[in-house]
Amino acid sequence: MRNAAIFCAAGAVLFSTGCMRAPSFDILGSFFPIWIFCVAAGIFLTILARQVFTRLKIDSQLGPVLLIYPCLTAFFAFTLWLIFFR
Repeated sequence: MRNAAIFCAAGAVLFSTGCMRAPSFDILGSFFPIWIFCVAAGIFLTILARQVFTRLKIDSQLGPVLLIYPCLTAFFAFTLWLIFFR
């Protein structure tokens, strides 16, 4: 019984370390989470990448479009987050 209590307490401490305040920008008095800007920039960069792929004529060879472009958006958003906000 005591081991279970220690295990639960240790788990609660480990899982609560991620409960920090989210970084945000102050824009005209309103606070916006930074991840919104990262996702918006990721979408913009994905649109640019699609135009480059179309111009190079490799867009048709990429595979399932429903999988490629959302993953590319997530890649750009996560990369921007790591570069600028971590």
